[in-house]
Amino acid sequence: MFFAVDHDIVTRAIQLAVAPVFLLTAVAGTIGAVAGRLARIIDRARFIEDRIESAQVGTRMEDAFEELSQLKTRGWLVNICIALLTFCSILIGLTIMTLFLVETTPLQVLRIATFSFLSGVICFLLALVCFLAETLLSTRMLKFSRTKALKARLSGIPPA
Repeated sequence: MFFAVDHDIVTRAIQLAVAPVFLLTAVAGTIGAVAGRLARIIDRARFIEDRIESAQVGTRMEDAFEELSQLKTRGWLVNICIALLTFCSILIGLTIMTLFLVETTPLQVLRIATFSFLSGVICFLLALVCFLAETLLSTRMLKFSRTKALKARLSGIPPA
């Protein structure tokens, strides 16, 4: 395989190939945020499972089982999100390699660069949709009506 040795060609190839690295930076940050959410989901699920296991026979645990089911769904969404972000990273890495090879060798593989870049962006967008769905599900799990009743009970004021 022939690689270019001209300084200008190599410089241009590096400049061209580095542009998608900014998307990789965004993906890395998103993976960090999503992995943190997954850790919190796992911790909460373990807490609920321990509470269920230590409950007395006959104790009503429907709320705990419902929350555990919602945590499972959230975990599933986060795992899909991480998988999509990982595929995005791989595809963007392939784009970077292809762009560099196009500039420094006689290979004509621009279609691969186009396909890999667009596929990477699609994976990133789908990951963001999963992230949004998980976030909406997590806030839907909150029970604001219970908070008002608890606050009223603790303050000694009867609920309205």
